[in-house]
Amino acid sequence: MPIVKVIDSSILAKYLLKEEGWRRVAETLRERPFTLDLAVKETANALWRRVVLLRDIDVDKASTLLDDLLKLKKALRVEPQDRYLRAAFEIAITHRITVYDALFIAQARAKNAVLVTADEKQYSIARGVGVEPVLVE
Repeated sequence: MPIVKVIDSSILAKYLLKEEGWRRVAETLRERPFTLDLAVKETANALWRRVVLLRDIDVDKASTLLDDLLKLKKALRVEPQDRYLRAAFEIAITHRITVYDALFIAQARAKNAVLVTADEKQYSIARGVGVEPVLVE
């Protein structure tokens, strides 16, 4: 039986920006993982950050990457975050992380799925709440 996976925003950004470990992410994306609609927004925000704050990519490159993100979204199983909000809120309060990060943990826990992340803190907390995480560095 295939392993169900949930990916977070850090994984989408890593893949689009071709950061270290992106090829490993490509393998995961072929499995049609679950994610949240929040991930698309957060990844778009990561592109904005690279243009406006870090200035390490130009607006044309970011626009192309945004188009890639929107195409990629169609290949993922994107769910609304509302159904996971209560559980995420409890995880966030208990473990002192943002609700944004806790949402992906809550989604993975509800689906009995592996959480794939590039965020070490999220990885650690996922383990603590009974979610099997994979850290892509």
